[in-house]
Amino acid sequence: MNDAAPAHTPAPRRARLRAPELVGKGGWLNTGGKDLSLAELRGRVVILDFWTFCCINCLHVLDELRELEEKHRDTVVIIGVHSPKFVHEAEHAAVVDAVERYEVHHPVLDDPELATWKQYAVRAWPTLVVIDPEGYIVAQHAGEGHAHAIARLVEELEAEHAAKGTLRRGDGPYVAPEPVATDLRFPGKALVLPGGNLLVSDSTRHQLVELAPDGESVVRRIGSGERGFTPDAFSEPQGLALLPDGSVIVADTVNHALRRFDPATGAVETVAGTGRQWWQGSPTSGPALEVDLSSPWDVAWWQGKVWIAMAGVHQLWTWDPQTGTVAVSAGTTSEGLHDGPALEAWLAQPSGLAAAGDRLWIADSENSALRYVEPAGEGADGAEGAEGYVVRTAVGTGLFDFGHRDGDAAQALLQHPLGVTALPDGSVAVCDTYNHALRRFDPATGQVSTLATDLREPSDAVLVGEDILVVESARHRLTRLRLPEEAVRVDAVAHRTQRAATEVAPGTLRLDVVFQAPTGQKLDTRYGPSTRLMVSSTPPELLVGGEGTGTDLFRELALNPEVTEGVLHVSAMAASCDDDPANEYPACHVHQQDWGVPVTVTAGGATRLPLVLAGMDA
Repeated sequence: MNDAAPAHTPAPRRARLRAPELVGKGGWLNTGGKDLSLAELRGRVVILDFWTFCCINCLHVLDELRELEEKHRDTVVIIGVHSPKFVHEAEHAAVVDAVERYEVHHPVLDDPELATWKQYAVRAWPTLVVIDPEGYIVAQHAGEGHAHAIARLVEELEAEHAAKGTLRRGDGPYVAPEPVATDLRFPGKALVLPGGNLLVSDSTRHQLVELAPDGESVVRRIGSGERGFTPDAFSEPQGLALLPDGSVIVADTVNHALRRFDPATGAVETVAGTGRQWWQGSPTSGPALEVDLSSPWDVAWWQGKVWIAMAGVHQLWTWDPQTGTVAVSAGTTSEGLHDGPALEAWLAQPSGLAAAGDRLWIADSENSALRYVEPAGEGADGAEGAEGYVVRTAVGTGLFDFGHRDGDAAQALLQHPLGVTALPDGSVAVCDTYNHALRRFDPATGQVSTLATDLREPSDAVLVGEDILVVESARHRLTRLRLPEEAVRVDAVAHRTQRAATEVAPGTLRLDVVFQAPTGQKLDTRYGPSTRLMVSSTPPELLVGGEGTGTDLFRELALNPEVTEGVLHVSAMAASCDDDPANEYPACHVHQQDWGVPVTVTAGGATRLPLVLAGMDA
């Protein structure tokens, strides 16, 4: 089926809104030092990608756009608008690092004060905005799964504006930065091999690197160094776990797979995942090589299985090497902080794991939290039997609170931790990534302290004798520290995300998720409803009606007059398929997004909350 519109087909009528200019205090990256404006991009299709580098969904979209970016390089200009959630992400140097780390090969506007975000009324990471060659907004898409729809729209715009004479082809404004030579480039995780050498995931170079015990001398590299899903290629590998047989399980993050590496022979094989990303409605258990995974970020051997920090869907999964199967073991795919029976708990981009006796510690990055899984025991927390697990929180309060504060765990703060390491005395070290610090939590006292500062985006740490070796990801090295006997004193600082709250009126709030199927497609109703909407709130008392799951993309929400502020959690999914009755096997696509919308209840506030999944809000 040819997706391009025939020459005689009249151009579709679209709602058009003049695109605001691009403004960002941090300036431009990947342009050779030149500032860009929409005026000088007239004649090109411009796609704005509002992203922030902590967000796993944003990283998924970067990968979704790579094929479109290459195929339409002479007509399309993708511009990343970096809009930070965390304080660290507002640092210009951190944005520069992230652009290299994730191989962003298009111009990026650093917008630390969210000026352009506000001009475009963006409500979620990631959001894509399509601007036509005449400078008008013609579509907006929130979340993942929209690459096919945008590709079709681009082809329509190319045909339409070629006919009008308003399409301009040529080289884009992207200018590649100069490469830097280092042995490691944004390393992710590390482990100690039985012989004493170190194995490191060299994520940006798509390799594993074996180092001598000094942590500096390169012994060998594993992988070609090019993205791929073959025995000699990885794609942004992260977590590493040593199995009892001496082999290593690798979280091959962007390949959505687990690989087994044999240090003795150098062989690499896939043991879980298909290379495709998991979507809502896909199987959540079964033969490991037949079930899709989603951005596995770390792995740990615990209780006879490999536990997987499945960052892409806010869950923990397990791989059983005896049966060759995978299954969800904790989390619901809802993003947030909620303790309880493991399969009912909420996580938020778990990115680090460490096994310690009867506990599996979790660096729950988007919650800025340290959490753990443990066996529930008979009757505990509603779970039954030895197979039941519960999730509990040691440090952290949720998606919007973060900072650097020591002391009692109930009020201590972290900022987007990516790594956790069990220490011999029963405490745990936390790689507090966006605070550039190594922190310590002692379960015996309930106290949080700081062990070291001035580390640059630490992402993992391993014990080597009496020392701890920290992966300083943004300094491209391993740093050896002696575990201190006394904590470092740090001035306390607390933050909340800087997004402005939406003012809503008390009483009834109409929630509308806007979804328009791409041209040539329709909602897929062959097997029942093709849309799903889940709504909840923090605190739960904010809503007295309208929470729960349904199939309509609209909902009447009843707000509690006694609660003046909170967060609405909205998760929407829509499936669309090719609208061709003659095609027995139409191509289908899933569009999905989760929103966390801070709201303030006030007289005169809005009575309608529109959230655009795909299309334009009329």
